[in-house]
Amino acid sequence: MVSRVQRGPIADWFWTIDRWLLAAFIALMGIGFMLSFAASPAVADRLGYDSFHFVRRHAIFLAPSLAVMIGLSFCSPRMIRRLAVIILIGSLMAMVATLFVGTANNGSRRWIVLAGFSVQPSEFLKPAFAVVCAWLFAEHHRYPEIPGNLFAGLLFIISAVLLIAQPDFGQTVLLGIVWGGIFFMAGMSWIWIAGLGGAGVAGFLAAYTWLPHVTSRIDRFLTGEGDNLQVELAAKAIQHGGLFGLGPGEGIVKRRLPDSHTDFVFSVAAEEFGILFCMFIVAIFAFIVLRGLTHAYRERDDFARFAVAGLVLQIGMQSIINIGVALQLMPAKGMTLPLISAGGSSMIATCVGAGFILALTRHRPEKRARQDHFFQPGRSRGVPAE
Repeated sequence: MVSRVQRGPIADWFWTIDRWLLAAFIALMGIGFMLSFAASPAVADRLGYDSFHFVRRHAIFLAPSLAVMIGLSFCSPRMIRRLAVIILIGSLMAMVATLFVGTANNGSRRWIVLAGFSVQPSEFLKPAFAVVCAWLFAEHHRYPEIPGNLFAGLLFIISAVLLIAQPDFGQTVLLGIVWGGIFFMAGMSWIWIAGLGGAGVAGFLAAYTWLPHVTSRIDRFLTGEGDNLQVELAAKAIQHGGLFGLGPGEGIVKRRLPDSHTDFVFSVAAEEFGILFCMFIVAIFAFIVLRGLTHAYRERDDFARFAVAGLVLQIGMQSIINIGVALQLMPAKGMTLPLISAGGSSMIATCVGAGFILALTRHRPEKRARQDHFFQPGRSRGVPAE
C-alpha cells in the first residue's frame, strides 16, 4: 500500500488516479482472459491450431496492453494531445497503405502486417480521433477565430472515406457518433443538430443504396432471409444458457460459432455463465460510461471535458453495438467487445483510450488550484475574476 505522505511519481499517481475506473478496466481484461478459455478452443480446433492457440495469443497481448494503459495514465493533458496527434497521423497513413498492401479478409482490407504482426490501423484511429477532435472543438470554443470545428469536420470526412474504402461501415458510424457527441457538447445550435441529423440519414441511405455488403446485412436483418447462421447461433447460445449458464466448458452452441472468440464472445459468456453474468458485464461498461461522464461534467477544462466524454462514449457505443448484434437487435457487424474479445489490435487500442481517460481524469494539484480560484467566495459560477 502506498502512503499518502509519500512523494514521488508512483505515490502521486496512486493517489490522483481514479482507482474505480482503473479497477473496472482491469476487471474487463480479466473477464476477457477468462472467456478466452471458453470461447477460443473450438475455433482453434476448427482452424487446425492447438486448442489453446488463441488463449496464449490473448495472454501475450495482456501484458503490453496493461503496460500501455498504466503508462499513458501518467501523462499530462498536453502529452496526451501530442501523443494523440502522432497516433492519428500514423493510423491515417497506415490506413492508406492498407488499401494497397493490406491483407484481404472476407472482402475487406483492414489489416496490415508490421514487424511480423497483423495490425488493424482503424482500431488505433478511434481513441486518437476522439482526443484530437476534442482538442479542435475546445480551441474553437476558447478562441472563436480558430476554425477548429472546420478542421474537426474535415478530419471526420477523411477518416470516414478511408474506412468506407476498406470497407468498414460500422466503424464509420461509431466515429460519426463520437464526433457528433463532442460537437453537441461544444454547444452547437439546433440548426446544426438538424442539419447533421439529415446528413446522417442521407449517408445511411446512400450506404444502403450503393454498398452491397451494407444492403445485404440490413436486408438479412429485416427479412430474416439469407445467411444468418452466426447471429442465429449467437441468439440461440444466449437462450441456451438461461439465468445461470451451463457451467465453464459446458457450452454446446458455441462450438458451431465461427467467431465465438471475437465478435460473439458475449454469447459464449451467456451460454456458459448465464444472463446474470452478462448483466454484470453490462454493468461494468455502464459504470465506466457514467463515471467518465461524471468526470466530464465536473471538469472545467474544455479539452479534458470533451475528450473524456468522447472516449467513454466510444467505448460505450462499441459495447452496445457488439451486444446488440448478439441479441439480434442490430444488423450483423464485425465489431469487438472492448477489452473482452480476442484481438491484439483491439485490446491495445482500447487500452490506449483507457489510458487517455485515466490521465485526463486524474486529480492534479494545479487543476484543483484553478478550480479554487475560479470559485472564490462572493463570485457566481462562470464569472471570471476582475
